[in-house]
Amino acid sequence: MNYRNATLEDIPAISQLQEKYHVSTISEEDKKDGFVTTLFTEEQFKRLIEEENGLAIACDGDRVIAYAMAASWDYWSEWPLFQHMIEDLPNTEFLGQILSTENSYQYGPICIDKPYRGTEVLPNLFEFSRRQMADSYPIMITFINTVNRRSFKAHTEKLGMEVIKTFEFNNNLYYELGYDMRKKTRGSTI
Repeated sequence: MNYRNATLEDIPAISQLQEKYHVSTISEEDKKDGFVTTLFTEEQFKRLIEEENGLAIACDGDRVIAYAMAASWDYWSEWPLFQHMIEDLPNTEFLGQILSTENSYQYGPICIDKPYRGTEVLPNLFEFSRRQMADSYPIMITFINTVNRRSFKAHTEKLGMEVIKTFEFNNNLYYELGYDMRKKTRGSTI
């Protein structure tokens, strides 16, 4: 398994993986195993790669089998959900710090092809992504829809992310999670 930053040439494979597991296109049968809620265009993936170097991928041979996104709040600010989270940062404390756009960044979504779930891919991909951001930010923030039980369990039990609070947006309830960027990812082997 190879973990690396995505290049522009990887975008079609990443888009295909996103479409397979996005909440609007995933099969009902697969939904219980986790899904992605934010839909990204190829142009948004391109900006993430070029401006943030924030798209980590896992490859099995030459096939992209997972991706994880991570970027500054500035990148995320065009989406209403992230605007809501940015506005709420001053009301949020984690690791004894009031959150801000300077001391935290937003991680996710992460998407792993079904045959690779429950393997070392999740901790290793998160660890690769964490290393990319650790010099810039002491705190990672993410969110998970409360109905996405598999993702919640994977991020809290396997990776060790901590629930900061819940919040509501667009008639959905979300967990807001945090991670101390000084900590190596539990279960990673890279």
